[in-house]
Amino acid sequence: MSKPTMQDIADALSTSRISVWKALNNRPGVSDALRRQIQAKAEEMGYFQSARPAEPAPQTRHGRSVAVVVCRPESSVFWMQIIHQIAKDLSAKGVNLMYTYLPTSYKEGFALPASLTDGSVEGIIVLNVYCPPLLQMLADLPLPKVYLDTIPALPFSRLHGDLLLIEGREQVRQITGRLLDKGHTRLGFLGDVAYAQTNTERYRGFLDAHAERGLTPDPDLCLTGPLGLRTHYEEISYFLEHMKTRPDGFVCVSDYIAHFIQRYFEEHGIDPEGRIALTGFDNNSEYLNIADRITTVDVRPKTLGARLAVKILFLMEHPGMSQEVSYVSSEILYRGLLAGKK
Repeated sequence: MSKPTMQDIADALSTSRISVWKALNNRPGVSDALRRQIQAKAEEMGYFQSARPAEPAPQTRHGRSVAVVVCRPESSVFWMQIIHQIAKDLSAKGVNLMYTYLPTSYKEGFALPASLTDGSVEGIIVLNVYCPPLLQMLADLPLPKVYLDTIPALPFSRLHGDLLLIEGREQVRQITGRLLDKGHTRLGFLGDVAYAQTNTERYRGFLDAHAERGLTPDPDLCLTGPLGLRTHYEEISYFLEHMKTRPDGFVCVSDYIAHFIQRYFEEHGIDPEGRIALTGFDNNSEYLNIADRITTVDVRPKTLGARLAVKILFLMEHPGMSQEVSYVSSEILYRGLLAGKK
């Protein structure tokens, strides 16, 4: 039988691995009662029976560093604004930010970069990582962690860290409801709903608006399955080309998806009058064919970066605190066919 680890002891006592490390190494930061409880549990589980390799120690307050873990080095301006704000706010507190890149998908034998496991960093901020095995590997690290979004396959309870989500269910419910109330009753939804938790919740908002009016969306008008990382336009074009009838509008999971639809329309001379409603999410100015033209939600990346920085600093200062899931809400920007009063 393998010897127990500090994580095993922590799990048995419903406490953090950092607390176990402090108790077993006579470090401050845990109460005397918890220290005795941890030591007793370690003895009971056979932790002291033989010499064990030293487990990495959490960083001290001096020379602290935080890793921001991302999957795409070519991240858009939207993501870079988040990262730059994190770096700015951490620097103001004397904390360094370390960029750590992971692949977009897991391959057999992959190991996390040593900087995440050798004690180089005191905390981790996870951005745009949506691969289940990679997320699980990060979740298993005994460090304070904050995630911006997750995937439905790895819910909050398994992240072992704080989770920040962009609220989207209510916003998409309102956008879809306004479309339906204006007579756009044949609506399509486009976006991989299982790709991210935020995508799932935006789709639920789309369904909520229909259900409130006793309506059911036509699944033939929706593209909600997986999309290739670099083949979005091809797959969306194929879907649009083979639709039997065009809907009254498309509710898109993001501006990124919406700009592909607009591109297809423009390249094929479809709907030059703009009668087919098109909505997005993020208010991303990078996509010039839709920027400031379609209804969207004004997600502010600098605000997200500031909140992520505050969260990781709090967790670093208060190890073992209960984990938190929180939402950031944003304003709907009604434009185009939805501009003006309801």
